[in-house]
Amino acid sequence: MPPIHERWGREELVSNLWYFVVLVPSIILHEVSHGWVANAFGDPTARERGRLSLNPLVHIDPFGSVLLPALLVFSGLPPFGWAKPVPVNIARLRNPRRQSVWVSLAGPATNIILSAVGLGFVWYAIHVNHSVTYENIGLYIGIPNLTLAIFNLIPVPPLDGSAVIERLLPRSSLGAYYQFRARALPLVMVLVVVDSLFFHRLNGLFNTIESWWISLAS
Repeated sequence: MPPIHERWGREELVSNLWYFVVLVPSIILHEVSHGWVANAFGDPTARERGRLSLNPLVHIDPFGSVLLPALLVFSGLPPFGWAKPVPVNIARLRNPRRQSVWVSLAGPATNIILSAVGLGFVWYAIHVNHSVTYENIGLYIGIPNLTLAIFNLIPVPPLDGSAVIERLLPRSSLGAYYQFRARALPLVMVLVVVDSLFFHRLNGLFNTIESWWISLAS
């Protein structure tokens, strides 16, 4: 049986299709998890607006959840996408400065858990039942969620990793920071495309961590 990374490369078209199929619900679960954690910490805004539902129609942004991820995946660029933002009112949290960090990190944490589930499938396929089907299921679940987690943990607004920056800022600077974060998404999109075309730093990061992930199951 050829190494899994070789078969992954030879089946690139099928892989990209499944990558996209998994990416959309993963983005939605990522977003909903922010609302779940915020609700647990005292902010019921998402629940009040019906946004804690797992119904994808409530969360899908036609451009951010479907069109853009599809274009990026099938163009060989790093996946980037979003669901409709789940509303979070930080002021309603019981401890806004501390708990807002956990609300932000809930999305990547969800993707890491799903990636671990995928890794379990791959490990089981390699060491127990030697099933290519199980192995592919693990790859198709694990790799997209791993990539989402890595990307969103980059400490650049408005990505979730920027919660660390927010936590360290003095209160007097938070107003200006929130205004910048609300407008920073187009800048991040431009940086992703420019890096993919010219610098390939993100691809190098993703490839390194994906190789490490696969080695865990080997």
